[in-house]
Amino acid sequence: MTSPLIKGNAVIAQSGGPTAVINQSIVGVVEGLRGPDEIGKIFGSRHGVRGLIEDNLVDLSAIDQTTLDRVANTPSAALGSTRDKPDADYCARILEACQKHDIRYFFYTGGNDSSDTCRIVNELSNEASYELRCFHVPKTIDNDLVENDHTPGFPSAARYTGLMFMGDQLDNRAIPGIKINVVMGRHAGFLTAASALMRDRSNEDGPHLIYIPETAFDLDAFVTDVERIYTSLGRCQIAISEGVQDASGESIGARLIKGEADAHGNAQLSGSGALGDQLATLLKEKLTPKGGKAPRVRADTLGYPQRCYPDASPVDQAEARISGRRAAEAARSGDIDGSIAIQRASDNPYQPKFVRVPLEAVAAKTRYLPEEHKQGDNDVSDAFVEWLKPLVGPLPEIGRL
Repeated sequence: MTSPLIKGNAVIAQSGGPTAVINQSIVGVVEGLRGPDEIGKIFGSRHGVRGLIEDNLVDLSAIDQTTLDRVANTPSAALGSTRDKPDADYCARILEACQKHDIRYFFYTGGNDSSDTCRIVNELSNEASYELRCFHVPKTIDNDLVENDHTPGFPSAARYTGLMFMGDQLDNRAIPGIKINVVMGRHAGFLTAASALMRDRSNEDGPHLIYIPETAFDLDAFVTDVERIYTSLGRCQIAISEGVQDASGESIGARLIKGEADAHGNAQLSGSGALGDQLATLLKEKLTPKGGKAPRVRADTLGYPQRCYPDASPVDQAEARISGRRAAEAARSGDIDGSIAIQRASDNPYQPKFVRVPLEAVAAKTRYLPEEHKQGDNDVSDAFVEWLKPLVGPLPEIGRL
């Protein structure tokens, strides 16, 4: 729906895990809002929507372009973020704060929960006959938003993951053994799949095994898989998502991590090395010959560095900025709500397109790694790597002897 531009202020907030490019999005919103007399102050809400209800706001309107550009190129969330998951009562308080500050334009950068917050606030404002233009600007390293080819934050995290696995597999090739790397991703396996970004199958590069949440994880099959690769190559590099689950849907990590939960009631999978450590112990037990020596097994959890490593993909930076601008332009042009989605216009050459989709089409929904990007129970396809490569920016060349 569209309606004429209305007078009032705007607010921008960030939610969920920080990324290498989320600040590009908020700067894009600021740039897209500047100009028309009808839009007054542009507020930044500290620590997500919590800043709105606590009157913890900063005026972004007069910040000079040099500072904005510097902020845009800085990783993490410049306004601060939150893990709050607002329900209807919380969203009612958000609406009250918007009314108090004469806010008519509400922009929320984040993932699934943030889009749902936008949806609820939008519905409440409609019920109250208070015109509030609510726009969700996508952000998630998990790449799990429906309607999107990919989301801002994911390409940079995928770049980090791919480069880290290449460096680690060169280490594994130099000093052979079994290496387990646990990657972020509770429900979707895109980031774990990115471990294959720089793999050269002809040189038997790792990762040799890739386990994602979308495929049931079986401990016995896991041991058999590793034994097969290790027997053949004398080494094995493994990428495994923190969110892998068994055939019944039970999280393997949650089974091993007792008593720790985040604000949403989920086990804190990224804050513990339990999954990697337990799997390493299992492999040592199962693969040690009777009376023989245990194989060399090591495990690392990539954890939070995946989110904000200061080597962002230039494609990701540009698209995050455009996403913010497009949200602001949509609000200014008369659209009253929506989420900005990045879709793929073409593959060769790669070209994105930015479209407004209804909030309800994105809110609280999860996108999964498509079947054509999987390969069996423990790998990803070459088609996935070709899909990913245009997003991550220039990659180093690997020399071999």
